[in-house]
Amino acid sequence: MRATLRLTMITALLLFQSGFSQIYHIDISGTIDMGLPPYIERVIEEAEAANATAILLEVNTFGGRVDAATQIKDLLLNTKLRTLAYVNKRAISAGALISLSCKEIGMTPGSSIGAATVVDQGGNKASEKYISYFRSEMGATAERNGRDRLIAEGMVDEDVVVEGLSEKGKLITLTAEDALKWKMADYLAPTLEAFIDSLKLSEEKLVYTEITWAEKLVRFLTDPVVSSALMSLGLIGLFFEIKSPGWGVPGTLGLICLALFFGSHYIINLASSIEIILFFVGVGLLLVEIFVIPGFGVAGIAGIACIVGGLYLSMVGALENVTMPELAGAAYRLGGALLGTILGAMVLARFFPRTSIWRRLSLGSEFTRDKGYVSSDDYSSYVGKIGVAHTPLRPSGVGIFDDKRLDVVTEGEFIEAEQPIKIVRVEGYRLIVREEKARSHRRDSAAG
Repeated sequence: MRATLRLTMITALLLFQSGFSQIYHIDISGTIDMGLPPYIERVIEEAEAANATAILLEVNTFGGRVDAATQIKDLLLNTKLRTLAYVNKRAISAGALISLSCKEIGMTPGSSIGAATVVDQGGNKASEKYISYFRSEMGATAERNGRDRLIAEGMVDEDVVVEGLSEKGKLITLTAEDALKWKMADYLAPTLEAFIDSLKLSEEKLVYTEITWAEKLVRFLTDPVVSSALMSLGLIGLFFEIKSPGWGVPGTLGLICLALFFGSHYIINLASSIEIILFFVGVGLLLVEIFVIPGFGVAGIAGIACIVGGLYLSMVGALENVTMPELAGAAYRLGGALLGTILGAMVLARFFPRTSIWRRLSLGSEFTRDKGYVSSDDYSSYVGKIGVAHTPLRPSGVGIFDDKRLDVVTEGEFIEAEQPIKIVRVEGYRLIVREEKARSHRRDSAAG
């Protein structure tokens, strides 16, 4: 009797669960960036695993990256789930492509959809090549879901004319009422609940999904400003590590910044192992150029090219899906990051080595005379002497003073061989030097 009751309860529960349907809600607001597709892909996979009734995108965006919108479009077209878009206020540019990727579209009164032409960083229209690409994407997507291809193309290209709707030279942007009239939308609904009710899905459970902390972190790290800062800080850290003996805090912080940059871009499928390897090959070539090969030649140039190439390719992803404005935007960001690296390195190289923080990081304990330490030779009388760098000082090397070879170290800057140098202080057995102006060197030599 108990076994029969238990079996009946289990069967009833399974029947109840099988009849329990869900709609997964995704919020599409703000800028469309490369951190958005992984989030949408995860939600679609969860919805498919739960046998959900539909995926519902609530759209309110001015657009963003075309390649990100294209990835989202592919995810929506490839799923077997029912896809719904509710335009709450606006679906502009990339947002229009995402909305047209859904099988059914609802719009709130006063909302709009369209204005999807491709522009560069300055807001100027892109070349015909990229206009043609996105025009085809919009047209094919609309046609796939039974909508007017010509109207979708007119949202991208002002040369497309739709009789009774648009004239040449004007991009198509539809109000909610016009979209309904021209069958680019299916429902006019004042609220999300009203849209769901229009679809006869009011009995379904609406599951609001949220971006995880990890996805939020990735979107933050791949933000153009943040990723540019990570590049600059990473390169500055490596620059100072090369200039100082051993391995310390600057290099560690630099590697952390670069790991965050490449790791976040790897997660969103912009960077691959090839770009990461290319970058570190470039760093290796630069190290060989600095410490092994005298002068600056093929290895140094190749190293710089590999570093720049690795960073640039990590920001653009697969080249076949990227538009010229996005390529130009990545170039602007990389240029800004490199400029920031150069300026930051110049400022820090001039002032930071003189601080107590730098001495603690680079020297550890100081063995000074007042603490009872005495070097084998007393070089205190050499302070102020001017000589010549016998080898490149990067930052340590050999200098010639009064025909005597002495091991010296700079305050952080690089000094080429044969340049006049001056001993500015003695720290135990360390002779600290600075580059001396050639004019001052000749005057001092003449006076001597």
